[in-house]
Amino acid sequence: MNDRVVTVFGGTGFLGRRIVRQLCDGEFIVRVASRHPQQRQSEQSGPRAEPIKADIRDEQSVARAVAGAYAVVNAVSLYVERGADTFHSMHVEAARRMAAQAQRTGVERLVHLSGIGADPASRSRYIQKRGEGELAVRAAFTPATIVRSAGMFGPDDAFLATIVDLLRSAPVFPLFGRGHTRLQPAFVDDVAEAIVRIVRRPDTRGTTFECGGPHVYSYDELIRIVAREADLTPTLCPVPFAVWHVLAGIAEILPGPPLTRNQVELMQIDNVASVGMPGFGQLEILPRSFDDIVRKILRPV
Repeated sequence: MNDRVVTVFGGTGFLGRRIVRQLCDGEFIVRVASRHPQQRQSEQSGPRAEPIKADIRDEQSVARAVAGAYAVVNAVSLYVERGADTFHSMHVEAARRMAAQAQRTGVERLVHLSGIGADPASRSRYIQKRGEGELAVRAAFTPATIVRSAGMFGPDDAFLATIVDLLRSAPVFPLFGRGHTRLQPAFVDDVAEAIVRIVRRPDTRGTTFECGGPHVYSYDELIRIVAREADLTPTLCPVPFAVWHVLAGIAEILPGPPLTRNQVELMQIDNVASVGMPGFGQLEILPRSFDDIVRKILRPV
C-alpha cells in the first residue's frame, strides 16, 4: 500500500474534478477512475493525476482501481436514471462493490459521498437508495466515513445556468409549489475540501458528516438572489406540485428529459443539515455563502 495514493471514483464529475485537484495540490497521487478516462484527461491536475479505466459495475475493474491505494473516495452520483444506470445500481450496488473491494485489498480509508436526508424508508427512490447505499458501504467497510452533502453549486453547475437562462427568457418564473422548500446550498469547492481533509485525518473514521452551507434559504429566496445578481426582475409564479408531476411525467418520455418526477419529489422535501451532526465546523472549514459565490459568478470583475 502507498500512503500517498488515493483512488477517486467519479473523479471526472462536477464534485470529483475538484476533489482530484485538491488532492493533487496536497501532494497525493490520484487515480481518477472512470469508464472513459480519456474524455476528461486534460481537465485533471497534471502529473499527479493518473486517469485509469474502471467500470464500477465490474468487480475486477474496481479491484484493479483500488489495489495498493491508501484511500478510496466514492464520488459517483446519479440524478436521472437511464437504462442500466439506476439509483439502485449506482448508489447501492456500485457503492457496496467499491467498499467490499477496498476492504479486501487493505485500503485504509474509504470516504463515501451521500446526501443530506438519505433515508432507506423514504418514499423518494433517490433518497431511499442513497440511504440504502450508506448501509451497504458500512456493512462492507465498517470504518467508512460518510459525507452527506446539501445541494451543491458552483461556476459550472447546471442549477445556476438553468435558472439564469429561464429568468432571462421569460418575464414569469414558475416556482415549485409556493417556493417554501428550505435549502442549504453548499459551495462545491468547500465540499471537495471537506473530503480531502477527511482523507488526511484518521480521527474521522466511521463518522458521518452533513455538509450544508452557512445559510438556509427558501427556494423562492434563492431565485430572488440569482435574479438580483443577474440584474433581472422576474415575476415569480407559484405552480402546484401536482402540475409539476404531470409535466415531469410527460418530459420523461423524451430522451434526456429536462425534468423528472424524482426531481419534483426532491423539491418537495427540505434539504437542511441536521442540528448536532458533524459538518464543516468539525473540519475547520468556514463554508462560503450562496450569495457571495453567485455574485462572483454573475458579476465577474
